[in-house]
Amino acid sequence: MKRILSEYYGLNQVKLTPLEGYDSVNFKVEKKNKIYVLKQYPYSDANQELLRAENHILESVSKLEGYDFPKTIKTVTQKKLIVKGEKVFRLLSYVEGDFLGNVQHTPKFLKSFGEFLGKMDRSLFGAYEVALSAKETPWDLKYFMANEKHLKFIPKARDRSLVDYFFLQFLENVSPIAYELRKSIIHNDANDWNVLSKNGMVSGIIDFGDMCHSWTVNEIAVAITYVMMEKENPLEVASQVIKGYHEVFPLEIRELDILYYLVAARLCTSVCNSAYAKTLKPESEYITISEKPAWLLLRKWLSINPIKCRDTFRLAAGYPKTDKPRPQEQLKQRDSNLGKALSLSYSNPIQMRRSAFQYMYDSQGNTILDAYNNIMLAGHCHPKVVRAGRETMARLNTNTRYLYQEILAYSEKLLSRFPKNLNKVFFVNSGSAATDLAIRMALAHSKKRKIMVLEHGYHGNTRIGTDISHYKYTKGDDLGKQRYIVEAPMPKVFGSGLKDDGTAGQYFARETISRLEKATGQVAAFIAEPILGCGGQVPLAKGYLKEVYPKIRDQGGICISDEVQVGFGRLGDYFWGYEMNGVVPDMVVLGKPMGNGHPIGAVVTTTEISESFAKGPEFFSSFGGNPVSCAIGNAVLEVILEEGLQEHAQKVGNHLESLLIELQQEFMEVADVRGKGLFLGVEILDTKGNPNTILAHKIKDGLRENHILIGTDGPHDNVLKIKPPLSFSKDDADLLAHHLRKILHDLLN
Repeated sequence: MKRILSEYYGLNQVKLTPLEGYDSVNFKVEKKNKIYVLKQYPYSDANQELLRAENHILESVSKLEGYDFPKTIKTVTQKKLIVKGEKVFRLLSYVEGDFLGNVQHTPKFLKSFGEFLGKMDRSLFGAYEVALSAKETPWDLKYFMANEKHLKFIPKARDRSLVDYFFLQFLENVSPIAYELRKSIIHNDANDWNVLSKNGMVSGIIDFGDMCHSWTVNEIAVAITYVMMEKENPLEVASQVIKGYHEVFPLEIRELDILYYLVAARLCTSVCNSAYAKTLKPESEYITISEKPAWLLLRKWLSINPIKCRDTFRLAAGYPKTDKPRPQEQLKQRDSNLGKALSLSYSNPIQMRRSAFQYMYDSQGNTILDAYNNIMLAGHCHPKVVRAGRETMARLNTNTRYLYQEILAYSEKLLSRFPKNLNKVFFVNSGSAATDLAIRMALAHSKKRKIMVLEHGYHGNTRIGTDISHYKYTKGDDLGKQRYIVEAPMPKVFGSGLKDDGTAGQYFARETISRLEKATGQVAAFIAEPILGCGGQVPLAKGYLKEVYPKIRDQGGICISDEVQVGFGRLGDYFWGYEMNGVVPDMVVLGKPMGNGHPIGAVVTTTEISESFAKGPEFFSSFGGNPVSCAIGNAVLEVILEEGLQEHAQKVGNHLESLLIELQQEFMEVADVRGKGLFLGVEILDTKGNPNTILAHKIKDGLRENHILIGTDGPHDNVLKIKPPLSFSKDDADLLAHHLRKILHDLLN
């Protein structure tokens, strides 16, 4: 390097200090009172043309008054580039100033940042360089999808899923309008260590190595990404930059409306390339420095409603907010089109627009923490699940009368989660349909006609499902209890006066067996949820099923475990709820989380029962087990395994349970905390020990007003039910507990 400086620039006795970079080898060159930057690049015709184009652009922007840019230093023979062997060298002037990353980001400073970028981009708009037009780099958001190949280098599966989610959002929200966006030459890397300032104002920029001919809006997208890092209110910070930029070089509404996704794309580009670069330079501090804040902002970005971001950025540029649907008009249309039997949650219904993992986004711009929708077990819009459905639907969707790989792969993977005797699966469209089928199979196998159910149990919305759901048939003016139903008491420990050490289990088992004895030889099946959801999140008393299952089998019936709500790892310590009770059923009913929101259900049973059922009419479900559903179900299982969701449910569930127990000790109205993993119930009573339905509903609505979703259930609707997507974190649990405490304090004082 010293020979290059001496031979070509006449610079001798210099001090060289290495500067780190991604694509070039850089040295700070000091010679008395003068400082330069020497840059070395690998030689190629393309690189040489790009450097010539960069020199032209530097000459152009240097005409902007009041700002500093690097100047190309010519050799003693008046050349701007040196080609020596397989390398290209260039010497630039050193630009003085305080780095963006080292100064206070006041509103005035941020606005000056936007003004500077606006002036630079305005001066370059319409400029043309062949090499830059032909340039393709993964750091150009126009080629964002090229970074998808680096996803595999991100070590944690949950982090990969977060990034992959934004790849899908880019395809949905940016790609469709790509050809409508303005294009121009942009700097493309206005980051903490490229932007310079003097006297509290932006004064210049260095390092044009990422310059490209791209969508013009990408300049501001990249810039606000960096200034928002480690900020408490990132949208406010970005708005100042946008305001300054727009006053100088107006942004179009369509550009502002996709900024949310472009910022996410820049963050994902950063973490993907950092993950890959660390495989090449594992000890590089330069890579680590930029990686950590990018991850922090990416996670925070997910918690921001895209509609709020869009409106905030529109207002910063002086445009009006987007029109929002009016709740009263929607309610009127709903009442006109839908039956009154369909209920709405909350006294103030929510207009949902989008969702991501543990968040839901309403149409008004609010981000809502979902601690309620257990169907979305892998998280709302999980990219692996979405991709599985989209790709399979684009290729094939048919029924089980044909051979296709999806049903074979999924059935094998699903059955591997069960004991060997549970080795046959029947696919349907929902947990309700699965329950209906399970009862039909039980009747066919046992040749008996009665079904034993638990009080306050719920098993679906079909005719049979309603018949066997005490929770349903005891309400309203329906047909009521059918004569073939045998009821057993709900084995609820809380309020029984008995301990859950087997004592309560034995007591309730005796009660159940006594009722069974009155119908001995007539009961085809006994169906029970391991934790009764609609019954108030009630775990079956310890030892209960161990006592009851043998008696059912002794009189010729079969035992059915309804895992629709609790299955697939939600309970943390157990993948299936029946494991919690130390038993193995003859049949398992699956649904809800099985497809992460896609309609799919199943019955898993034994060869013996399956063969009995085969002696009757053919069973066929038009959509049950179709390739799309099977691909989605398979993806859900893979996500559970790859992301360790069962273990995550156990850790977060234990943490949340401990926080709820603290509330129980603080407020006597919090009478009982129960459940397992991320399937928890909190029973609310008044000071006299009676069900406090009104308080439970006020808590639920209070959380809703704080943008947190939970539900209420139980015979008296006084039990708070908490069963979030398994992307729910310890921080989310802390937030939920914080607001619960505040609401209880306000309501009770």
